[in-house]
Amino acid sequence: MTKTLVGPQLRQLRRVHKHTQAEMARHLGVSPAYVNLLENNQRSMSVKILLGLTEAYGVDWRKLVNDQDVTQLAELRATVRDPAFSGETPDLQELRAALDHAPRLVAQFMELHQNYRAMLDSLQRMDAKGASADLLVASPESAIHDFFRSHSNHFAELENAADAAREAIGGQSDDLYSNLKRHLSHAFGISVEVVSLDRMPDSLRIFDREAKKVLLSEAFDPINRNFQLAHVLALASCGSLLDALIASAGSLTDAGKARCRIELANYFAAALLMPYGRFLDLAESTAYDIDRITATFSVSFEMACHRLTTLQRRGAQGVPFFFLRIDRAGNVTKRFNATTFLLAEQGGACPVWNIHSAFARPGVIIPQFVELPDAGQYFTISRTTDRPVTSRHTQDRKLVVALGCEREHADRVGYAAPLIGDGAGSVARIGINCHICPRHACAQRAHEPLHVNLPLNANRRGTTRYES
Repeated sequence: MTKTLVGPQLRQLRRVHKHTQAEMARHLGVSPAYVNLLENNQRSMSVKILLGLTEAYGVDWRKLVNDQDVTQLAELRATVRDPAFSGETPDLQELRAALDHAPRLVAQFMELHQNYRAMLDSLQRMDAKGASADLLVASPESAIHDFFRSHSNHFAELENAADAAREAIGGQSDDLYSNLKRHLSHAFGISVEVVSLDRMPDSLRIFDREAKKVLLSEAFDPINRNFQLAHVLALASCGSLLDALIASAGSLTDAGKARCRIELANYFAAALLMPYGRFLDLAESTAYDIDRITATFSVSFEMACHRLTTLQRRGAQGVPFFFLRIDRAGNVTKRFNATTFLLAEQGGACPVWNIHSAFARPGVIIPQFVELPDAGQYFTISRTTDRPVTSRHTQDRKLVVALGCEREHADRVGYAAPLIGDGAGSVARIGINCHICPRHACAQRAHEPLHVNLPLNANRRGTTRYES
């Protein structure tokens, strides 16, 4: 019989609740010395202790024993809560039984639902000419998003490679650009040059592998120059690792493989600029104060938000966040997810979500509690992020970054403090997109949903032209 050793997870659980070993011992009905032995993996978990953790701390004991089981259960739970399904939603006991006794059937059911989501997304992209041959094929962006999400947006191999690279680079953190240039030159023979906009008007960074040269646009500020060199270092030093990870992503198109390589190299760059342990400690100690984080690590707001979604190392987890970036038209230009929040490709299109009002208040962090049609509630913050300016014609081309977590984690995030306790009235009821949102009587509805018939009555005018 396999021993259940979960010391790091138990220690993290205790720290999240700010309990001493003595306080946890009282909750579990054991001695402090026994808790210490459990945390140091010198004793295995008994069924009694696991059930005690469930009762005292509200955690699912399966989460402590098997992370993969929890991921599958969360995915299945989110799927059956899709408004496309009518009737009573199966409870957790039924879902666990399905996973335990019919795993292949569950896998096929999940695949069917993913194809359904892909079809809805594709229908929204159809033009007046009708369907194309690849109508039902998921986009490369969707496939890569699902690949990252299947890893909880955390890649231990890239974290280790980034830590090793940071150690090899050496030097002081406040001189990272010079240190990166020196390391690329000494270790890989790669030179770095900052060039004028006249010389490189249509590109921000070019890595010429044959010439072993990196050209950076002068439009980049020092923060982005560091990130771009760290990205190039990933391409130069981790080629085999990137290949292996891309191969594990399944069948991707050539464009999908290229995009996946870019995102994985970006992950490495963020891990190098913001080492996991120091980053997590600062995030937790400051209640996820992003301004403090950006100042400490000399990174941008967007970089810090993106990095926050990756804090899912076993035994050292941060708040599980999702990340979304949109343009002024509501198009999603980047998305990452370590939560159960289902982000469609057009997920920033709901006008009820204050992600859009952030454009009117540049540089200001705007907090909000939101609720999806499946009743899942989340805390989000939204703020503008600037793009490199290459001419007077590219001024004010801002994007908005949104960062969010499930409501149960909101008390760990300082930005939520003013909103906690305001009651249900402070929760904005949003949807992913009007085309697939089943909400009735939404004053902001712009389209009739594809899969729900809204009531129409010629004798009554509702809040929108789509229902009465």
